[in-house]
Amino acid sequence: MAILKGNDMTVRSDSMRPLSPHQLRSDEKQEARGKPQRKLWLWGCVALLLTITAVIIILILTVFQIKDPDIKVNSVTIKQIAFANITNGGLPSGLNITLVADVSVKNPNVASIKFGNSTSTIYYGGIVVGEGRIPAAVSKSKRTLRMNVSMDVIPKKLMAVPTFTTDLISGALNMSTYTRIQGKVKLLKSIKATVVMKLNCTVMYKISSQTAQSHCKLRH
Repeated sequence: MAILKGNDMTVRSDSMRPLSPHQLRSDEKQEARGKPQRKLWLWGCVALLLTITAVIIILILTVFQIKDPDIKVNSVTIKQIAFANITNGGLPSGLNITLVADVSVKNPNVASIKFGNSTSTIYYGGIVVGEGRIPAAVSKSKRTLRMNVSMDVIPKKLMAVPTFTTDLISGALNMSTYTRIQGKVKLLKSIKATVVMKLNCTVMYKISSQTAQSHCKLRH
């Protein structure tokens, strides 16, 4: 121990004394033991992060994947129809036609689909002769929504088609419909998507039997 004297003041220099070899080896051993623990903790955090990321990706690609709903037209019927007698090949004096489509919408998602108001248009001879309105609806998760879509034909427009008289005499009216339905899907308050379905149908109405045959094709 060194003692410095000057002006009646004594200062000890214990704090300036270098560490002994034994103390250096002890500190090195503690630091060496701490390194594996820090590495293990770091690799554990990395593994946990990778696992969480993998689980999220799998859920997004499987359970939370937003799928397009499946829409199906079960049948198309003609209601409120009345033909006046045709005389001398003339047009009927009274006519009223309403098409009713029985539609099913299957929702394959884990969340509900909210559909807004939609319209359905009727064509005859390439000319718009009527339309129908589809009210807003909600298709619940993993459920099938079933609804009736009514479409009214405008008599004046129908009879204005040049081929109407010929088709009426032949006993069959060939019409087509176009329907566009748009809905929104929301998952986990952050994943949002818009689904759009376009449905094209051809309808042949046989006057003698008063039956309708339809064929529909869905496009997303």
